[in-house]
Amino acid sequence: MQTSSGVAWITGGGTGIGRALALRLAAAGWKVAISGRRPGPLAETAARDPEHLIAYPLDVTALAAVRETAAHIEAELGTPDLVVLNAGLGQFVKLSEFNAELAERHMRINYLGAINGLDAILPGMRQRHAGHIVLMASLAGQRGLPRGAVYGPTKAALINLAEALRFDLAREGIAITVCNPGYVDTAMTRENNFAMPFLMSAERAASIIHRGILKRKFEITFPLRLSLTVKLLRCLPYPLYFFLMKTFYYR
Repeated sequence: MQTSSGVAWITGGGTGIGRALALRLAAAGWKVAISGRRPGPLAETAARDPEHLIAYPLDVTALAAVRETAAHIEAELGTPDLVVLNAGLGQFVKLSEFNAELAERHMRINYLGAINGLDAILPGMRQRHAGHIVLMASLAGQRGLPRGAVYGPTKAALINLAEALRFDLAREGIAITVCNPGYVDTAMTRENNFAMPFLMSAERAASIIHRGILKRKFEITFPLRLSLTVKLLRCLPYPLYFFLMKTFYYR
């Protein structure tokens, strides 16, 4: 079982799931460093519990800044017991909107941002032979979805990354978790112009993630019905998968 409190670091901690999880951990007694690109939302979140929440503004795409922030957190709070690499961008786009710049931006924030975080935190965790890393992926990374060509591949990469790291990290006493949520009501998903089945609040999502962290699960995925559906689709041969997606998405 994961310790019930300690030092945590959450990237993308000023809004959405990151904020809800930070508040939940703080309420449980954790000292939580929260990072994000926008100082305003970070300050608003930290003000909710100044004793437990400490803001560290950060652009996760800048490796030197990530390393520097990690060093500041370690010096001021201690080596994090839990790191949630949650910073992300998510846009579902039409073919007419697809371009290299948008795809690169998603990859730099969603995937390379997590890589930068891993680079910064792994030395301290390896030295202690302890720690827990959570990568925020998505059910959208389980299989290619319509209009998901810039977002989905970044989440698929995170799932593969977690699977690949699991072997060596386990040998060093470090846990890794990949979180695959469905649709969560955040500022990001409110920009979607399509129906989002089983939409849940960020607070509900944070509650599920918190329980999974305490159990040190490798995968945290929700909601159950959507997760089971996506995992079933993942097993289907291409002709049947393409037929079903065409039938239900483009009807």
